[in-house]
Amino acid sequence: MEPKQILSANLLDIIFDDRNKAYGAYELRVTYPQRIKKAMLFTFAVAALAFAGAALANSIKPKEPGRLEYKEVTLTNIEQEEKLPEPLPEPKKPEPQQVQTEKLTQLVVTDDDQVQEPPPSQDELRTAAIADFKRDGIEDIGISEPTIPDENKRIIEAPKEDDYEGIVTIVQIPAQYDGNWEKFLIKNLNPNVPVDNSAPTGKYTVLIQFVVDKEGNISDLKALTDNGYGMEQEAMRVLRKAKGWKPGIQNGRQVKSYHKQPITFMVTEE
Repeated sequence: MEPKQILSANLLDIIFDDRNKAYGAYELRVTYPQRIKKAMLFTFAVAALAFAGAALANSIKPKEPGRLEYKEVTLTNIEQEEKLPEPLPEPKKPEPQQVQTEKLTQLVVTDDDQVQEPPPSQDELRTAAIADFKRDGIEDIGISEPTIPDENKRIIEAPKEDDYEGIVTIVQIPAQYDGNWEKFLIKNLNPNVPVDNSAPTGKYTVLIQFVVDKEGNISDLKALTDNGYGMEQEAMRVLRKAKGWKPGIQNGRQVKSYHKQPITFMVTEE
């Protein structure tokens, strides 16, 4: 396009100058305003025809006279269901106080540099109960946890004397050895029993069940494991020598109860 024609030329002619106008884009842009006008006129015509047809149909349709229908209605008395009183919310049970416990350290004969968890000191054991886990709480002074009353009762009944004559399976405070248990095992247990009986290398835990009466005597020893190699027999021999146990406590009273005592043997390669 020559420079003198630019001022009088159309914007589309300037944009499509020296380009192929026959492929369609130029034609579409040039005729765009005309196509919009045709589409708007067609839309308005269709809407006008629809509106006129609806108006004509309403004017031609005859109006039917209104009818009023009467229906007989019978009222019946509906008996109201008797509402039951809502149940009272269950009272919250008081949470028992947790007694301070120290984890029972298994006796393993090994070198000092291989000790992973040192045993608790005697000062810690004076105010804590012996258990399978360590827990913070109140000092263990031999007082049992409070009994939670029954949901339908508000008075705690005193336990009967006959309730404590039999052997109690689960007690609130388990029986425990009255003394330093680790020193007793070091002094009396023969850790070489599995080695002398050619036991394979490994860690063996022996579990012995026995009865501790109200006077702290033990009886009815029974091995609950079967590791073999003389370990159960050695553990029962040592336990028969352990005199002076503290009996279990149930509801603040000493009771005759079952007790399970673990003893661990360690066989290492020399």
